[in-house]
Order: sequence, then structure tokens, then C-alpha cells
Amino acid sequence: MKPVKGIVFTLALVAVMKPAHAQVTLDVAKITCDQFLLFRVADPRDISLWLSGYYNGQNKNTILDPQKLKDHFDKLKDYCRLNLNLPVFEATKRVLEMKE
Repeated sequence: MKPVKGIVFTLALVAVMKPAHAQVTLDVAKITCDQFLLFRVADPRDISLWLSGYYNGQNKNTILDPQKLKDHFDKLKDYCRLNLNLPVFEATKRVLEMKE
């Protein structure tokens, strides 16, 4: 019966262990529109959310408008489709400067 206890202990130990995740950092200023659109770096929505937070922080804007966030993401994707080699950081700046 000892082997069974050993197997149970091992299974319990494996169930408790969490997989290790590599820590990755990105320089958003270097991500191109092509990389943004094709999920080559991260989920485009995550990048767009970070960029929105960055620019709103620069402008000391603490208001969250979920519809504007979605609209910005859609406009950014459209702009990037026409400017694949442009850094997404610059594309975001240009999209935000456009009149609505």
C-alpha cells in the first residue's frame, strides 16, 4: 500500500503546483501597427488599453468612457491597416488628435 500513498502524495503535489510563467516586458514605442494587428506581441486590446491609459494619464484625464475606448480601438485598427510600418504608439497619437 505504500506505493499508493506515494502516488496520491505526488498527484496532490502536482495539483498544487502552478506553472511558471516567464516575465516579459515590452517597449510599446517599438511595436509596429503590423505587429499590433497580427497579435505578434500581445492581444491588440491589451495594447490599446495600455495606450489609452498612457495618453489619458498624460492629459490627467481620470474619466473612463467605455464607448470611447471601443471607438478608439476600432479607429486605431483602421488607421494601422493603412500604416503597417508605423509604430502603434505614433498611430495612437494621430488617431487621438483627429477630430471626431
